[in-house]
Amino acid sequence: MNTTLETQFSFPGQKSFYKGKVRDVYNIEDKYLVVVTSDRISAFDFILPKPIPYKGQVLNQIAAKFLKATADIVPNWLIDTPHPSVSVGLKCDPYPVEMVIRGYLSGHAWREYRDGKRILCGVTMPDGMIENDKFPEPIITPATKNNEGHDEDISREEIIAQGIVSETEYLELEKHTRALFQKGTEMANKQGLILVDTKYEFGKHNGKIHLIDEIHTPDSSRYFYRDGYQERQEKGEPQKQLSKEFVRQWLISNGFQGLEGQTMPEMPDEFVQSVSERYIELFEHITGEGFIRQNNSHNMETSVKDYLADL
Repeated sequence: MNTTLETQFSFPGQKSFYKGKVRDVYNIEDKYLVVVTSDRISAFDFILPKPIPYKGQVLNQIAAKFLKATADIVPNWLIDTPHPSVSVGLKCDPYPVEMVIRGYLSGHAWREYRDGKRILCGVTMPDGMIENDKFPEPIITPATKNNEGHDEDISREEIIAQGIVSETEYLELEKHTRALFQKGTEMANKQGLILVDTKYEFGKHNGKIHLIDEIHTPDSSRYFYRDGYQERQEKGEPQKQLSKEFVRQWLISNGFQGLEGQTMPEMPDEFVQSVSERYIELFEHITGEGFIRQNNSHNMETSVKDYLADL
């Protein structure tokens, strides 16, 4: 299979290495980051046992497209993509929160709502909604960013009171979050999709807020098909969606939600292939471009070394 499960490169000027759930991150001279988007896939904060062919390329190329398209809204970390699965950018000091924004009652928000909760991260959700209904206005439901274990819901008030982010900077993060979501919504709409919810991460570089990490990918976002959305809602039918939620649902149906005592189910090869095809489908729908399958591992280290030599 054409997959990159992990990398162990050694670059000139390399100061440190960090292996995340999906990405391998190389710190170059405390100035730049080389981020390899692997084909690992995570759900419920656990890495699944098998990699997904072309997933890294899909995520990296979608993120690069949206980072370039939103650079006029807020500066971002990306400099270039010297390989289909690799991005090189500025090393920023990250804020320890994820800015989650939801336009529709889906996923985690729906599960909380279904269980009777009407306040999520300090934000009140209206009564009388059903799964996948549109909120009157998008809501921001932040989460703490943890290196290990589950990210946890947190309110704006708690973030400010605990000094995690200053009030002035947090309000600026909210402003950027709403503007980015609006841009992503418009771009999705042109492709016949609905951007349901997503998350953004920010950091500071030379005292200025920058957008970091990936944006508007199937790992960080949920999309519905626009055509038929209203009809499916009125009939109480599930929405046709492009996101990682179908992987979570497969795990749930096989008795796994990342809870103590649960065992990760074996992933059949047919399921792995179906996940790969769903990622490629999303790439083509959200970008409007044909996906060109490339050898993820071929010349990856050499390509990056050559690029860094000229940086």
